[in-house]
Amino acid sequence: MRPPRDGHEWLSIEDPEDDVTWLFDTTFLLSDYHCIYGAGCRSIDTRPDTSDGLGCCTHGAHFVDDADRQSVTEYVALLTAEDWQFRDRAIRKGGPLKQKKDGDWVTRKVAGACIFLNRDDFAAGSGCALHVGALRHGQRPLDWKPDVCWQVPIHLDVHEDEYGHETILVRAWQRRDWGPGGAEFHWWCVEEDAAYSAVAPVYRTARDELVEMIGPKVYEMLVAELERRRAETPVTIA
Repeated sequence: MRPPRDGHEWLSIEDPEDDVTWLFDTTFLLSDYHCIYGAGCRSIDTRPDTSDGLGCCTHGAHFVDDADRQSVTEYVALLTAEDWQFRDRAIRKGGPLKQKKDGDWVTRKVAGACIFLNRDDFAAGSGCALHVGALRHGQRPLDWKPDVCWQVPIHLDVHEDEYGHETILVRAWQRRDWGPGGAEFHWWCVEEDAAYSAVAPVYRTARDELVEMIGPKVYEMLVAELERRRAETPVTIA
């Protein structure tokens, strides 16, 4: 079952070298959450997706900054028609990305989902074309994808005090993190009981993502403390 809404425990780790205080939601990181894309995910649209094929790709991807967009653009150039179902359509449109009126850059959408999402009828199967391309090149999919696509549902919540000291909360994404639109989501991955069925805790199954977000040094400090807590937790035998 998913963690309770309230009563989460937190772990504080000081990083004096970077003058950062890290606060980790250990209740979430010790849970058995994992992504169930293609295995019961009903997407984040206002109507449940019973095909299991669209997942969180229904709204396309928003880029966090120019570096994020530039990185994806470079990897897009490596995708072939065997990797990407809508490659030709993207070329006809002038590229798979577009700039909205408010200045934000996003991926284009095709038939109700991200243009990079291959559908079930594609020869290579359904799923993200960037993911497919990364694996074909023997690389990590998280290096090819927009930041939001590989980070979610882990969220970095950065706070800076009047003296410039940063406190960064590492926790699960919540509806409020998406702004007013978050209340419209019909399903959300961290609210799905079915998503809490992994064979290992989040801090292990999402190792690569956490290391990329918090750095290897802080990650090892986190693991050491969480492993200690798990070792000290008594096992109850019915």
